[in-house]
Amino acid sequence: MATGVAFGQTRVISGVVTDNASVPLDAVTVVIVGTQKTVTTDGKGSFKIEASTGQSLRFIYIGAEPLTIPITAESANLKIKLVIAINNLNEVVVTGYQKERKKDITGAVNVVDVSKIRDIPSGNAVKSLQGRVPGVLITTDGSPTGQATVRIRGIGTLGNNDPLYVIDGVPTKNGLEQLNQNDIESIQVLKDASSATIYGSRAANGVIIITTKKAKKGYSKIDFNASTSIQNYATKLKTLNAEERGRAYWQAAVNDKAIPNNNQIYQYDWNNNFNNPVLNRVIFPEYIDAAKTMKAADTYWFDDIAQNSIIQSYDAALSNGGEKGNSLFSVGYYDNQGIVKESRSQKYTARFNSDYNYLDNKLKIGENFSASYIKNAQIPASDILFASLVQQPVVPVYTVNGGWGGPAAGMTDRQNPVRLIEDNKQNTYNFYRFFGNAYADYQIIPGLNFRTNFGVDYNGIYQRLLKKSYVSGFLADPANQVSNSQTYQGNIIWQNTLNYKFTRDKHNLEILAGQEYIKNISQEFSASRQGLAIENIDYAYLNAGTTNTLNGGSGGGNRLLSYFGKMNYSYYDRYIASVTLRRDGSSRFGKENRYGTFPAFSLGWRMSEEKFIKDMGLFSDLKLRYGWGRSGNQEIPNNATRSLYSAIYGTDPTWDFDKGTAYDITGAGTGQLPSGFALIQQGNDNLKWESLKESNFGLDFGLWNNKLTGSVDYFIKKTSDILISPAYLAVLGDGGNSYSNGASLQNKGLDAILTYEDKIGGDFNFSLTGNFSLYRNKVTYLPKDVLASYPGNGTDKNVLGRPINSYFGYVADGLFTSQAEVDAYASQPGKGLGRIKYKDLNNDGVINDLDRDFIGDNSPKFTYGLNVSLSYKNFDMSFFLQAINVDVTNDFKTYTDFSSLWTGTNWGSRTLDAWSPSNPGSTIPALTLVDRNNEGRFSTYFIENGSYLKLRNLQIGYNLKKALNMKIQNFRIFAQGSNLFTIKSKAFTGTDPEIPNYGFPVPVVGTIGVNITL
Repeated sequence: MATGVAFGQTRVISGVVTDNASVPLDAVTVVIVGTQKTVTTDGKGSFKIEASTGQSLRFIYIGAEPLTIPITAESANLKIKLVIAINNLNEVVVTGYQKERKKDITGAVNVVDVSKIRDIPSGNAVKSLQGRVPGVLITTDGSPTGQATVRIRGIGTLGNNDPLYVIDGVPTKNGLEQLNQNDIESIQVLKDASSATIYGSRAANGVIIITTKKAKKGYSKIDFNASTSIQNYATKLKTLNAEERGRAYWQAAVNDKAIPNNNQIYQYDWNNNFNNPVLNRVIFPEYIDAAKTMKAADTYWFDDIAQNSIIQSYDAALSNGGEKGNSLFSVGYYDNQGIVKESRSQKYTARFNSDYNYLDNKLKIGENFSASYIKNAQIPASDILFASLVQQPVVPVYTVNGGWGGPAAGMTDRQNPVRLIEDNKQNTYNFYRFFGNAYADYQIIPGLNFRTNFGVDYNGIYQRLLKKSYVSGFLADPANQVSNSQTYQGNIIWQNTLNYKFTRDKHNLEILAGQEYIKNISQEFSASRQGLAIENIDYAYLNAGTTNTLNGGSGGGNRLLSYFGKMNYSYYDRYIASVTLRRDGSSRFGKENRYGTFPAFSLGWRMSEEKFIKDMGLFSDLKLRYGWGRSGNQEIPNNATRSLYSAIYGTDPTWDFDKGTAYDITGAGTGQLPSGFALIQQGNDNLKWESLKESNFGLDFGLWNNKLTGSVDYFIKKTSDILISPAYLAVLGDGGNSYSNGASLQNKGLDAILTYEDKIGGDFNFSLTGNFSLYRNKVTYLPKDVLASYPGNGTDKNVLGRPINSYFGYVADGLFTSQAEVDAYASQPGKGLGRIKYKDLNNDGVINDLDRDFIGDNSPKFTYGLNVSLSYKNFDMSFFLQAINVDVTNDFKTYTDFSSLWTGTNWGSRTLDAWSPSNPGSTIPALTLVDRNNEGRFSTYFIENGSYLKLRNLQIGYNLKKALNMKIQNFRIFAQGSNLFTIKSKAFTGTDPEIPNYGFPVPVVGTIGVNITL
């Protein structure tokens, strides 16, 4: 009897198609060569086709090299691996309760290459994205806490502009700083309304979708990543030393024809000739205070608060994938000690993701849960940095008996920054978060799936803070205090969806219907006591306090109920359409306007599938897109529609005069007197949803087998019925505050990204990705009664038609450099030689408020970034450049350029180059002790070009896998630097245009690390 399969006999050939990482590939075309017979793989990469021995199967997948294999007598359950290009149009991405192939996406969606940011020691994945996604502006500082502000396509509202984050299907408004960066598998950014509307009321500012790592079927591995970084100040602000501060004061005094020795600190040996002054030397007293406890010093405060510090990052993940289920467990530790002494953030994370298959793989049950704990030092960093700028250098850090140095007579009441560090280093901020979801997905019939998903996002904050008593110069507070506060906030999310996929011939249809319920609750409690016997954090509990017992608390909640549907259709992979409808109901609105309806649609034409494009032989992908959508915003307080009354005991005669509803006759601050109620907010039952409408025009393209790929998007975004709490006329009296719909904004802009990838020979690979974006913002409507609350004078010069973040002020027109110029100029009180000259814009011969005008805005003119990746055999190198073109307000100039605005503080070294008859070319106002010219008024003098180009990251790595000759999947070592250099405009006079104020400086960071996979 013969065995085997005879040549030419037809039988069913089955198999699974995966990529080179063994991930199943959906929608791979399997064709019998020489015939018209084709099938496509399903979501699990599986296929079945009838074929005969001697024929050949060809596997075609966009973004992969086609593969042809012969059918032999042994061909049965085939396992096919395709080599996928990085720009893979068939890559499946999450876009909103669904997964779509990149080539089918018709909205403005950017997919982030997570591998480019995995080793950056930022402590927050969002910070690592800075400059990498077109249309997404991320601002941050160098604080160890890793906070970042994200703006997608500009400012779309006058309230909260933060995007919505969706992590493993669970929506949240919290950021990503609590996540372990190496737990992230993919990041998608939904930028336009047609793609984001599926998320409804909270998607008006864009959506960032995060998918965390899962175990893969057939793979078991252990991943370990470790890195250590050293960070330090890039550039410290240059302030005056004690000698220079004395000389600057002398120059200011003689410019004013004032006797310089009439001050309480500095004395001068000079020729006493105001017409030709000559300073011989500055004479310092032995002690600067009458009690003779503080010896004259020469303190550079920035040196005393700064440190070179360490960042440590460790994480490990264990994953196992089998026939019936997959599981992943990871833990992480991140410790950033900060470049300001005693600043620190420690983060502990743990994650468990799993999924299991039942009922012949028809039912999948899984979960994705994470827990994080963050402990941050609670030093007042902004106060410390500001005090380091303004505290005089002659003040010592310590007194002669070991106490705290501080301001002496004649100085401003600014704190000793070292004391602020030492007296607060025991205080910590403790944050915990439990986040995740459990789900069940059941295949009712082939193509129809029901999914239920229950999510939770719960976080809490606990603080116990000790405020110590102190004496620091003439500043003193004999009272100590312990304060406790606890806050918790939580979301419960329940989602139910039906998803139906239908494919016939060249028709592909997917229909989604769903319901979502979100319940949010929050509560906070605080209490404090004074009169502690011992100032030690281990002793400082509430029971230890003896006086001034205070407590308070509040709570709130809101709910969202939503219904939504979406239909995706494609014909011949050529014509694509998507329609979305969502209806949201929010407890924050009154019953008449509780629900809002948000529709969207998008269309796509894959021109590259047309014969006339194929015949060109140039484009491997070419797709035109258009999308339109409307989304909503409900970011108002939970009680914004209601009239509110409050019982207010006592009055504050200084700041809140006569607001009390019961009066403290004895002045004891407590009592049993019954209190009345005062109106504090007027209700508005007509309050309704804020609405955003956006149109997006897009083009995706790929050339030369997708070696060159890119996309360009142009958008018009209009926001109306913006929720605001406008200022009100004083005649309305108490309780005039209310919320209303009363403003409109428009944003227009362009986003673009371009990538070129290729290889030279068999070992050298390279990739270059550049992105560019710009947008223009303007206010199109404001109620007349609130115009004065925004930039402008509220009458003939208002913000309508201008950017919402416009600058309004005077135009500085250089300095007066001759007496003839002073005499001939318009009437300007305080004008004189070396003083700022302000333009007479209305030509009435008088400089006053009528000469103010719009003088710019702080919206970026454009931003761009460039990422370059190179690899040769086991070596790899990459670098990333990020740039922005923007005008900023340089807040430092108040102190670095003027001696008259804050005479009792230290000044910047720029004052040494101030204008004088012997230095007539200077643009810095002449030194004076009296601000007669009102030069602190807001003007173009304080607006500078804040544009910069930064080398954000440079990394070099080497994989030792082959050299170690061990059974190991990966052993890569790397070294990298962050923020290595900055190219800035010469017009910017500060240290770093990214931080043009008193924010935490961005450090230079050097890192070494290792990535190991077993």
